[in-house]
Amino acid sequence: MSADSTHQQQDMINQQQLEASRHAVEQAVLDLCKVVDSLSSVSSERQEHYRVTIFGSARLTPDHPIYSDVRRLAAELAAMGCDIVTGGGPGLMQAANEGESIGDLQHKTRSYGLRIDLAFEQATNPYVEHMYQHGTFFSRLHHFVHMSSAYVVVPGGIGTTLELMLVWQLLQVRKLHGTPLILVGTMWRGLVEWAKETMTSTIPMLADQKDVEIPQYVETIDQAIALIRDDYLRWESTAPVQ
Repeated sequence: MSADSTHQQQDMINQQQLEASRHAVEQAVLDLCKVVDSLSSVSSERQEHYRVTIFGSARLTPDHPIYSDVRRLAAELAAMGCDIVTGGGPGLMQAANEGESIGDLQHKTRSYGLRIDLAFEQATNPYVEHMYQHGTFFSRLHHFVHMSSAYVVVPGGIGTTLELMLVWQLLQVRKLHGTPLILVGTMWRGLVEWAKETMTSTIPMLADQKDVEIPQYVETIDQAIALIRDDYLRWESTAPVQ
């Protein structure tokens, strides 16, 4: 056998080994996802704590009026008895975690931060009481969904929009059931109107009318608090009799 034939045969063997390794990795990832899905399904019908996840911008500083609004939102929800969940970073995430510390006068609620490894983002904000570190957006988003009783979306950018759209889609396909998704602030009005005007005006429709009406749009923090209070009271009424 010539040297060229030997090299070709070795290259073929190496390529087959590489393909086998790739397949093994892909299968391992799928198997891990199945494990996560199975573990996520092992939960009680009623969560032990009512947790509100607040999605919002990392860029707005404490001197911005929206920062004060979000801090007050979280403070009132904590006083009501709600845990607060955020991405754990700066900006409006910090405002929400700070608000929980203000509203939790009886030390009954908790403040969570679900962090993601990003080279350009700052460290965990100082108001997070329980921090979880994620290496991927996928696991982080799954964690938000797994632990949340309601979602409030305040002004934010692309990351906030991604989080909003994921929850919206899960509600659409009934992977989440009856979980409030509340959009606060005029910046979200255009998104809701766009969905209604473009997704339901075609033949066939790109989405059902009921699906584009899933998010509850409000203009003020007080309106969002009222909606959460109603759902919290519904949740509280389902508590087992002691």
